[in-house]
Amino acid sequence: MNGPPPLPSAPAQPKTSGLAIWSLVLGLLSLICFSVLAGIPAVICGHSALSKIKRSGGVLQGNGLAIAGLLTGYLSIALLPFLAAIAIPNFVKARNVAMTNICISNLRQIDSAKQTWAIENKKDDSQTPTGHDLDTYLKGGFNTRVCPAGGRYSINSVGQKPTCSIPGHQLPDN
Repeated sequence: MNGPPPLPSAPAQPKTSGLAIWSLVLGLLSLICFSVLAGIPAVICGHSALSKIKRSGGVLQGNGLAIAGLLTGYLSIALLPFLAAIAIPNFVKARNVAMTNICISNLRQIDSAKQTWAIENKKDDSQTPTGHDLDTYLKGGFNTRVCPAGGRYSINSVGQKPTCSIPGHQLPDN
């Protein structure tokens, strides 16, 4: 009355490590967004996943996913200094160009006010107005015109262009 022998059970399918999947997802996200905020967790998840997979005795799998997550995470962290080395000088250059353009705009306004002052007051090219003389021709007055780089403006005579003490901050020759 012994029945048939029991059937051998199929070995359990290995399960993919959730940490390995998260490591890869975070690593890819860190590369796409250039974010260390996702790169560091990708590295942590990748190391944790590899450790758990190794200790699981074959129950967990996902070595490749964890390694890919580690690589992408480390790559995003390594790229950060290179991106900063490229971005910072460009930001500084853009700031300097913007300050130069603002200064030149101020010089144009001063020159326009000076020419209007000369016409209205019947002054010749050798006459030099004061900042107070130009106040009525400049919105906010002459003293509101400040070089953003810290230069000082010289009004000069009507026949000369106004100047700024910063090299390169000058009205173009027309």
